Amino acid sequence: MEPIVDIYLYAAARAQSLRKIVAPVLNTGGIVISDRSFISSLAINGYAHGFGIEPVLQINKHAIKGFVPDLVIYLDMPLTYSIKRTSDANGDKFEGMEIKFLRKAIKGYNEVGKHKIFRNKWIKVKATGTKEEVHTRILRKIKPFLAKLGS
Repeated sequence: MEPIVDIYLYAAARAQSLRKIVAPVLNTGGIVISDRSFISSLAINGYAHGFGIEPVLQINKHAIKGFVPDLVIYLDMPLTYSIKRTSDANGDKFEGMEIKFLRKAIKGYNEVGKHKIFRNKWIKVKATGTKEEVHTRILRKIKPFLAKLGS
């Protein structure tokens, strides 16, 4: 499938899931934790595939209207380390891509993290080590954010 098709298909699926799954949870005061979002499209399609972060954001604007995350936890680790952590030997369609592309996607995530819509929302956490070590780092990093919510 052409990367441009991916951009539109993911935006359409995102619009549906945000309105049918996420909105009802948020409307009852719930919290939603997601492992992927339009951020992946910005990093992968916008940066790594070369469409540009802003054009991909524009395509997604209507899909995500009103659903920009309050907090993004970016788990940062060397590529070789993350490949070892895939859930199965084959990985998903992105994990099966060439190392050169994956490195570019990582650069894309780092660029997206600097975008103005994530100002004061993007927390980078070193994700090497045990699950417990990473968990402790996450808690330490989000503590100031949680304190702001409580006030």
